[in-house]
Amino acid sequence: MNTKSLSLSCIKKLDKSRLLDTLMDFPGQCAAALDLACKAQILFDKRDFNKVVFAGMGGSGIGADLARSFLYFDITVPVCVYREYELPACVDTHSLVFIASYSGDTEETLSAYKIARQRGACVICISSGGLLQVLSRKEENTFVLIPPGIPPRSAFGYMGIIPLVLLSRLGLIGQIDADIRQAIGVMTELRDKSLAPRIALKDNAAKTLAANIKGRLPLVYAASMHFDVAATRLRCQLNENAKALAFSGLFPEATHNEIVGWQNPGKALQQFCVVMLRDNKMHPRVAKRMDVSADIIRRDGVRVVDVWSRGEGLLSRILSLTYIGDFASFYLSMLYGVDPSPVDRITFLKSELARA
Repeated sequence: MNTKSLSLSCIKKLDKSRLLDTLMDFPGQCAAALDLACKAQILFDKRDFNKVVFAGMGGSGIGADLARSFLYFDITVPVCVYREYELPACVDTHSLVFIASYSGDTEETLSAYKIARQRGACVICISSGGLLQVLSRKEENTFVLIPPGIPPRSAFGYMGIIPLVLLSRLGLIGQIDADIRQAIGVMTELRDKSLAPRIALKDNAAKTLAANIKGRLPLVYAASMHFDVAATRLRCQLNENAKALAFSGLFPEATHNEIVGWQNPGKALQQFCVVMLRDNKMHPRVAKRMDVSADIIRRDGVRVVDVWSRGEGLLSRILSLTYIGDFASFYLSMLYGVDPSPVDRITFLKSELARA
């Protein structure tokens, strides 16, 4: 494969909006998010919440998945993520609702915000400005202002870390600072030793993954407990950065239905690249199911690639997988010869909706 397009000189020519800079600075963004959340003013008294609810779309909503996945065993109330105009009837005065919109103008999220306010829920808003900031200031909600000027999907650190810190400050989970700092260290080392553009393909986990995916239809699998966010994140990053169609699935559920589907249509299946997001500490029976499933899929000539988490702590392991995936989606955009930043079809869709 010609990997000239992965050289730093070629990247600089194609990456016109310098998305690589935000990728390289992601550990720093997580540190900045920790600082912002520690200083944020919480404008309501602590109370006995019976659920935590997130409302957000696209790149603004993925941080909610990080919180939910990470807190699987560490929070005693349900954590729910909604990507809709409406909120279910269970959202009420006993709910803590995070409203996340990077632009502050996402119509589905603003609709959910209004419903949460009408229901008397405690609301925390996160955005870089927009109407959400105006409404929050006017209606005296807790509001965290994050820096503008980057694609919403690149604000993953702000959208994921800030809620975790605020949940800790509210007493819904234990201290989180050490986990975040450990994850920052793991990602910094991972970037410098295995992901940065100067590192050749043979030693670069993200370039290797991108090279395996190129020209194929990726299907990303992960364990549903803790790591579903990594599968969702990689699928969406492949969509937006590489402009590539991608799918995702979860274990153990996939072994109760989807595994049977790896039979037809036979020739078409060989155009897939299955990406298995793996972790040494996942449930041993789930790991075994992934092993056996990979063997079944490989029998029909389907390419299967394993990507392993790094670090010891759970947050480090989750974020290491998402960080590898983010870089891989960027490198795939280079291999396809497309600027990763513009999302013209989303822009067109929003303009059509504005006219309706």
